[in-house]
Amino acid sequence: MVSASSVEPQALADMQSGPALKVRGYWASVAYRLRYDYLTLFFGGMVILVILSAIFAPLLAPMDPYQSSMINRLKPIGYKDFLLGTDELGRDLLSRLLYGGRISLTMGVLPVVIATLVGGTLGVIAGFVGGKVNMAIMRIMDVFYAFPSILLAVAISGAMGGGIVNGMVSLTLIFIPPLCRVAETATSQVRSLDFVEAARASGAGTFSIISVHILGNVLGPILIYSSSLVSVSILIASGLSFLGLGVTPPEPDWGLMLNTLRQAIYINPVICALPGVAILITSISFNLVSDGLRSAMDVRL
Repeated sequence: MVSASSVEPQALADMQSGPALKVRGYWASVAYRLRYDYLTLFFGGMVILVILSAIFAPLLAPMDPYQSSMINRLKPIGYKDFLLGTDELGRDLLSRLLYGGRISLTMGVLPVVIATLVGGTLGVIAGFVGGKVNMAIMRIMDVFYAFPSILLAVAISGAMGGGIVNGMVSLTLIFIPPLCRVAETATSQVRSLDFVEAARASGAGTFSIISVHILGNVLGPILIYSSSLVSVSILIASGLSFLGLGVTPPEPDWGLMLNTLRQAIYINPVICALPGVAILITSISFNLVSDGLRSAMDVRL
């Protein structure tokens, strides 16, 4: 039997010390949390399914979404080749739902992406520079807070007229102020930390400090908040189309389909509710995925 005295000191230290602990990085911890968040993974799969069905709509749609047939108006689910029935003009409802997902997702995601870039940039500049620049930017953003977001979107779309482009412009304008506020708040908290002061003392330039030290710490809150706005954007875009201020006929859009089918609610209420079900599932999926990301990224050391 080998005694402790016959073992070299370094070897004895290695034997007594336990195995080295593997410390996860921030993003590895986020991925680990998401891995066991089955609710977020399930609804993330729903989001992916909706996105893929919208992308491959030309391959999945059984019929032309614009082809009408007055003979086949308001047919029930499962009628002949119409798996989900037909609308008030005899058009295949499944095909229109698939193509409508393209428009609804575009109007839900693209305005949030543009607003994140514009509002996030303005917020980071306002939070980092401070002073009169912060005052000017944030007071302009406060003007938009004087109006409810939905009312402001309706007013802007009504002034510019209907259409997909005008609808996305109105949605972008109402999302820039809150994203700017989140970015400004996060940047103001980070800019006074020690590592930023150390970067200044080492001679780093303003652009280098913002791109390396500031953005790495404020992108998380900005992206989490912007992801939560996707479901809001889908709902508001559908509301604008329902009011006739968004997508114009005959384009397939879930909100517009709700508007045109509401007159037939007493004839075939099931098919009238299908666009609303699509809006509900998509918005809830995006919302719950955003909540899961927020919980996973809230890592406390």
